[in-house]
Amino acid sequence: MRAHSILMLAGVVALTGAVALTTGQAAAPKTASAPQTLKPVSAFAAISDTRARSQALFVEAGKVIQHPRCLNCHPADRTPTQGMMMKAHNPPMRAGEAGHGVPGLPCLSCHHAKNVPAMGETIRSVPGDPKWALAPQEMAWQGRSLGQICAQIKDPSRNGGKTLAELHHHMAEDHLVGWGWNPGVGREPAPGDQKRFGELIKAWIDTGAACPA
Repeated sequence: MRAHSILMLAGVVALTGAVALTTGQAAAPKTASAPQTLKPVSAFAAISDTRARSQALFVEAGKVIQHPRCLNCHPADRTPTQGMMMKAHNPPMRAGEAGHGVPGLPCLSCHHAKNVPAMGETIRSVPGDPKWALAPQEMAWQGRSLGQICAQIKDPSRNGGKTLAELHHHMAEDHLVGWGWNPGVGREPAPGDQKRFGELIKAWIDTGAACPA
């Protein structure tokens, strides 16, 4: 228990005061930039070619899919990243076999059912959600083009066994996915909102789920 407590304390120190410890003074918190928007499905109605419209819809949805708020949970090496710069998780962490951390230090040791306020200058809260975890190994997206991600999420062997209908439900209604639009003070949210994102994904599927080049 003593070793675990020390590790937990080290994690909190790293999250809330790393700059202050190394420089002797706290860095001013960065202000999150203004939220980006998503075009509505109706904005693509003028594209007469169905395949081209489908591709355009996915490109718009890709503003979310390739946003750091989403990519941080889809790492290629099973090590989560954090922040808009997608730096390695601090303290060092591994996904473990099920994406919930390693034995003795699961993600929920620090990440609880909701954001927990932190007394830090650069980190205002520790992120939280009841299902906090990394995406499955087969859904690693970091470093891939939008076209490659598109092909991957349509393939049940590489998307966790999901049908397109299940994929839409995940994108449009999953609570952990929704955290990306409600990340807490000081964090830039994903573009638009989950409702519009879900509508774009549904329209993409309905037009043939075509992938951009």
